[in-house]
Amino acid sequence: MITSTHNAKVQLVRALLGRPKERREQAAFVVEGVRLTEEALAASWAIRFALHSPELTGRGRELIGELKARRVEVDEVAEGLMQSLSETETSQGLLAVLDLAALPLPDLLDFVLVPDRVRDPGNLGTLLRTAAAAGAQAALLPPETADAFAPKAVRAGMGAHFRLPVWTMGWDDLGLRLKGLQVFLAEMEAELPCWKADFRGPLALIVGGEAEGASEQARNLANRRVCIPMPGKAESLNAAAAGAILMFEVVRQRET
Repeated sequence: MITSTHNAKVQLVRALLGRPKERREQAAFVVEGVRLTEEALAASWAIRFALHSPELTGRGRELIGELKARRVEVDEVAEGLMQSLSETETSQGLLAVLDLAALPLPDLLDFVLVPDRVRDPGNLGTLLRTAAAAGAQAALLPPETADAFAPKAVRAGMGAHFRLPVWTMGWDDLGLRLKGLQVFLAEMEAELPCWKADFRGPLALIVGGEAEGASEQARNLANRRVCIPMPGKAESLNAAAAGAILMFEVVRQRET
């Protein structure tokens, strides 16, 4: 059983949970809890090692057995130490360190999400979860967007990272990837309501962060602007809510 805060695995987990730079340099990230570890296992994602507390549910114990059967290194950690590693108020008793990788992009893109300057990891993770549910082929993250593999983004994504290609890239590369697509920018002041836009063709949806909106580069890339009509008195929607409305309007149009 691991009991020391100086253990190399414990120190690595703390570094990966805390710093995007560490995640990039180590090419690794952390998932916490039985469900996300199950999702990673089901996706055949590369798992470097797992840590667990002595107290686990039956489902958690079964998962530990599966990890060991696949020759994943698994270590038990003292309860108090495990709690100190948790990003949640109450530790779920299990975490795993995974390779930081992106699923391959399809050769032909037809439905892409571009979250631009969405700085809150929770909102970003929710957008990724929604994109996966709506059948988007990829999420392309430009500069100034939150780290998709931050702990809060991974938790909010609820396994989307294992089903949806999530790529971070500069604007030049992003523009090349979106060549041939209609690029729609969500903007409050736009004159075209999203219900009247034509989302049936190959497209990318740019959703800007609620604090600052879309960047100048995003505006230059967009060739269509759409708004979400709001008859009520709310000033705006947050990025995750706006993105969900737009992505499922794409689904609605393509299924009718």
